[in-house]
Amino acid sequence: MKICSQNIRKVRRSKDFTQEYMAFEMGISQKAYSDIENGKVKINLDTLTKISEILEIKPSDICSISDKCGMNDYQDKYQDLIKYMKQNNIPVPKEYLE
Repeated sequence: MKICSQNIRKVRRSKDFTQEYMAFEMGISQKAYSDIENGKVKINLDTLTKISEILEIKPSDICSISDKCGMNDYQDKYQDLIKYMKQNNIPVPKEYLE
């Protein structure tokens, strides 16, 4: 999802966070983090959740609708994320449920 990785870079830079900082907070190497931003690896749910927490944004703000998935796909994935968070006792902020 190239769109996701581009959004991550854009938000990270807007917050003046370095790749090194993001990598440190995620417990990965700077190279591994760079691969995420460059779209060299697929972003899984755990990675998306960690990045969104560090950047203090909703996962849906990172991975918005792209040309690779239609509205129904996006809504399904978003609902899957909410379901996952609830099942794993991860607090779901009110704005996620709107």
